[in-house]
Amino acid sequence: MGTAPEKEKKSAFSGILEFCAKNSLILSIVFLVLAIIFPVAFNKQYLITIGINCLMFSVLSLSLNLITGFMGITSLGHAAFFGVGAYTAAILSTRIGLTFIQTAILGTIVAAIFGILLGLPTLRIKGRYLAIVTLGFCEIMRIIELNWMSLTRGPQGISGIPKISAFGFVCSKPIHKYYVALILLVITVLFIKAIMNSRMGRAISAIRDDETAADAMGINVFKYKLMVFAISSGLAGLIGAFYAHYMGFIDPNAFNFDQSILILSMTIMGGMASIPGSIFGATVLSVLPEALRAVNDYRQIVYGLLLAIMVVWKPNGLLGGFNLKHIKQRMNLRKEMKERNSIDEKGADE
Repeated sequence: MGTAPEKEKKSAFSGILEFCAKNSLILSIVFLVLAIIFPVAFNKQYLITIGINCLMFSVLSLSLNLITGFMGITSLGHAAFFGVGAYTAAILSTRIGLTFIQTAILGTIVAAIFGILLGLPTLRIKGRYLAIVTLGFCEIMRIIELNWMSLTRGPQGISGIPKISAFGFVCSKPIHKYYVALILLVITVLFIKAIMNSRMGRAISAIRDDETAADAMGINVFKYKLMVFAISSGLAGLIGAFYAHYMGFIDPNAFNFDQSILILSMTIMGGMASIPGSIFGATVLSVLPEALRAVNDYRQIVYGLLLAIMVVWKPNGLLGGFNLKHIKQRMNLRKEMKERNSIDEKGADE
């Protein structure tokens, strides 16, 4: 049995969760408003740049969490799809002259196609073997980007990528690019929430909990795995297209294995199968390099220690399992149990 202080802590934490569940829409609006006013309140290019990085990596972490957290597939090559979207946008905008909206759509589609091409022969593999396959794919894409000189310009990279523009408006200032990144994040969050609240989302949860049982229930496991893998890859490609236009220059070093590990670290730290967790993890690990700039040579060691601590202390991440739908279900169940107990007590008294 737990001690009184432990019970008080659990009760306080449960109260916080219940408050979040009851006021989820209000809290979402508050956080969105804070994100909107951030670049206005802190109108410094340095801080806005950090904000853009937080938003970009939030989308990447969410897209990875869709397959790693919600579906239960470990991927070590997510940066490859990020790179596919970026190179698609860079090549099409510099050679054909397509606009940002056009390259963003095509970057999403091309990255999703790459996800399907990788998933078709590999998604029947499970566990660590699939993780190794995704790692190999990331390295293959990096080698292609380094050596296909006529298309990617190799290690020199692609420069002269036009700025983000839409409907005749050119995003020339950092604050404009910040709001574009924020719009992409909101779209990603709403899209993932729509998926997880649909029939497809229920199938995804069933596959994650018990793949064999899901298959026995008639769920086409491979089909849903492939669909989720393609969607996840497409979302990474979408933010990759934004990255290319935002930076104006890309090279293969931005899409290597280290980047994949960084995205995975954000997902694990924030929380598996948690939308707020992905955003939280991405924000923390985007800001952390700035705080550790004085010890930049040891940054990877710090990341490694953080991952090790999280795996031991909180395997599901800081906000892992923070699912408002499940919290509401537990609240309703607890309410029903209290009502039943009160009825039983009244019956016993009579």
